[in-house]
Amino acid sequence: MSLAAVLHLMLHVLVPGPVAWIFFRTRWRRAWIILLATMLVDLDHLLTTPIYDPDRCSIGFHPLHTLPVIAVYIFLTLLPRTRLIGLGLVLHMLLDFSDCAVQRGFADALSRLH
Repeated sequence: MSLAAVLHLMLHVLVPGPVAWIFFRTRWRRAWIILLATMLVDLDHLLTTPIYDPDRCSIGFHPLHTLPVIAVYIFLTLLPRTRLIGLGLVLHMLLDFSDCAVQRGFADALSRLH
């Protein structure tokens, strides 16, 4: 596994921590756990072969990583009861998008949203 792939996976675990601390300080541990739990969105990788390909851009490829579903994630951030779940899913998509942009360039990553 490449260093970039390891870094990407580590960011999925590490980034939610500071986000939880900054925006949900009084309940940051609970918030971090919820944000981490949203990483289960990657279960849609089980529908592909190989399950994990560090050179594949998840955005636009996996069913739970498509623009219509990402729009639902954004909507979830607007509702108080689902805000943390939506935020975790949006963070996940942003991290995956940034990985695509690093791999293939920003324009190609944007084209995958269609």
